[in-house]
Amino acid sequence: MHQSIREKVAEALRSALVAGELRAGVVYSAPALAERFGVSPTPVREAMLDLAKDGLVTAVRNKGFRVADLSERDLDEITELRGLIEVPTVAQIAQTVPAERVEALRPLAEAIVSAAETADVLAYVEADLAFHLQLLALAGNAHLVDIVRDLRRRARLYGIARLAEQGVLVDSGREHLDLLDKITAGDADSAAALMRHHLRHVRGIWADRPE
Repeated sequence: MHQSIREKVAEALRSALVAGELRAGVVYSAPALAERFGVSPTPVREAMLDLAKDGLVTAVRNKGFRVADLSERDLDEITELRGLIEVPTVAQIAQTVPAERVEALRPLAEAIVSAAETADVLAYVEADLAFHLQLLALAGNAHLVDIVRDLRRRARLYGIARLAEQGVLVDSGREHLDLLDKITAGDADSAAALMRHHLRHVRGIWADRPE
């Protein structure tokens, strides 16, 4: 039970990092985060140590954990890698995976849109992660999914809260429904092109400079 709390807290912290709710360079104490998540400090400290192993935070003696910063080059390189992996994989899925298996992801895509419409940033990040990983999993390569999961965890969507408040995030959310339509239609070229556009769009949100 204790381990499951640690894992749950770690995932919640990762979502908060990606959503930009935990800011780069800021030191957060385990007790303060524990109060925020409604748990004791111990699983928070353990979860933060897990994140430190991934390079997402660094321990600050007697103070807590500092959120690691990402440079513009880091973000560009993450975007490039994701493009090299996800664009051709989406095209492959459109050509080889039965439409009904792809269509099973529609509730997740709709959950992304719903989260955008209600400006629920954490729900958006979590549903978006689940959608993209489950979509890529249809290609049948577990290592590929693990690599993209790691790349996404290193991302920072600093502009997402502002876009959610402005209602602009809904357009990005609906791209997931459009992507499913193109894949289920077997249109590999259009699916790849939309995936490429979606990654550029997200890169802008990372830098708080949406297209």
